Amino acid sequence: MPQLRFLLFLLLLALPSSLLLAQTRPTPPPVAKGAPAPPAPKGAPVQLLHADELRGGDFNGVKIRKLLGAVSFKQEDTFLYCDSAYQYLERNEVEGFSNVRIVQNDTLTITGDHGYYDGNRRTARMTGNIVTMRDPRMTLTTTALDYDLTRKTAYYTVGGHLVDPKNTLDSQQGFYDTNSKVFVFKRDVHLISLDETGAPTDLRNDTLTFNTISKIAYFDGPTRIKGSQGDLYAEKGNYNTVTRVAFFQRNAKIDTPGYLLGGDQLVYDQVKLYGVAKGHVSLTSKKDNVVLRGDNGRYWRALGRTKIFGARPVVRNISGRDTLYLAADTLLSVETRPGRAVQRPVLYAWPKVQIFRGKMQGRCDSLTYDRQDSIIYLNRDPVIWQARNQLTADSMNMRFKHGQLDRANLFSSAFAIQEDTLSDYNQVKGRNMIAYFSQGKMARIDVLGNAESLYFSLDGDTVMSGMNKSVSASMTLRFANNKIKQLTWLTNPEAVYTPTHELKDGDKQLKAFRWRPTERPTRGVVFGKHFASDLRHKAKPKAKAKTSKTKAKAVPRKRAPTPAKKAKPQPPATLPKAPLPAAATRR
Repeated sequence: MPQLRFLLFLLLLALPSSLLLAQTRPTPPPVAKGAPAPPAPKGAPVQLLHADELRGGDFNGVKIRKLLGAVSFKQEDTFLYCDSAYQYLERNEVEGFSNVRIVQNDTLTITGDHGYYDGNRRTARMTGNIVTMRDPRMTLTTTALDYDLTRKTAYYTVGGHLVDPKNTLDSQQGFYDTNSKVFVFKRDVHLISLDETGAPTDLRNDTLTFNTISKIAYFDGPTRIKGSQGDLYAEKGNYNTVTRVAFFQRNAKIDTPGYLLGGDQLVYDQVKLYGVAKGHVSLTSKKDNVVLRGDNGRYWRALGRTKIFGARPVVRNISGRDTLYLAADTLLSVETRPGRAVQRPVLYAWPKVQIFRGKMQGRCDSLTYDRQDSIIYLNRDPVIWQARNQLTADSMNMRFKHGQLDRANLFSSAFAIQEDTLSDYNQVKGRNMIAYFSQGKMARIDVLGNAESLYFSLDGDTVMSGMNKSVSASMTLRFANNKIKQLTWLTNPEAVYTPTHELKDGDKQLKAFRWRPTERPTRGVVFGKHFASDLRHKAKPKAKAKTSKTKAKAVPRKRAPTPAKKAKPQPPATLPKAPLPAAATRR
């Protein structure tokens, strides 16, 4: 038994002492709330390298070294130079005066008139009339600068000026991370960047992040960039000062003296003069109140061309009291360019073009709008509706004068139809036609070549009395209040009048008759989502007339007109009922 106890004792002695201590080590007592935090670890002592004169002593209980002449210190990778200094030994701090210079890693240098260096925190504050910070990529000038040598970050709050080979930047506040080479500028930021030819680009905003390696400026807030080819505006994005490419978000715009291009996103290359816009794209011509809107856009600045497509882009042209709206799958705007007198402002639209302007609507497959001469060319199955009138042809053009539709030229297979009050259709066809308008209403139609007409005679707009059908080399129709009032045949006319009771269904239409009301564009279809706000504009309600008990003023009687001289008899206003009526003139 004693031997067994002895063996157990030897086994316990052989166990590692650390295991035994782990079983018996007490847990540390908890730290009481409100107790002072342990002191921060001290940095390496700031070493004095040289001074022409050294004076030591206690000032107010603080041990200070006063150093004069060519003073230099070192702490790890940092050197400090100055003309004179105070060294606080217990606090591990240095205060330098006159020609103060701090150098870190032989790459970053800070100079000023007065500097304060904390060796424990490894922070420096430099002040003076001119404080500079230099690294191989840039030079920063200010009047007060704080620098953290551990994090390698600097900041100023009293205004600064940064310069690199091709950029200058000013701001009221700035932060610089020397590790990432990224600056953050705030308040009154102004960046001037030079391109390869030395032409400046001017950027202004309130918050800017600038990478001194990539030379890319990032901004978040209203920003304007002015260049020789136009101004840019956005509220978020970035600008590469090397490639001259801007990527803009939030209310992005390109502003030139002649137009304004905008969108939710905009990428613009100032070298290639090419831009791409996305989301709520709009192009506004400042000269003639033309606005194009769509979902996507392409812009060629050198060519003066803007292409807008996606979600049925729409054109709005405000002219006088009337506004023209034009929708298509694709819109191409060509602007006049300085020095190119031959180039005219033209708008191209294709395919599935739709037009809306007051009581006039239209459609075709492709369209060309000469904005200089105010002429719209409609191609491939064009149709124009005006009030109760419909015009068709193989191609046509519309000419505007003083903002009003003045004339429409119809080429090849021209056909005009008018719906009367009884839903019958007066018809005129021929090789070509010219339709004239006055104050937005049909005034006259000239049919040129192979003219044929078919119209219904009415008694008081309520009863049809018969149908007139005629053929002539050419003819002229005159309108009043958008209704046919007079028909004139020119050159060898032939006419037939058919009473109502003798009419057959096949007699009521000329060959190639086609009434197309279902294709007539409506306001909502043409406006689409891009000008939906224009639909919500309601007319103001008329003010109620105030009742007045005052007596009405007496109206003076007009004098009876003097009898006029007898004139030649004129044709009646109503349409004729005979094959060759007196109301129609013959030439």
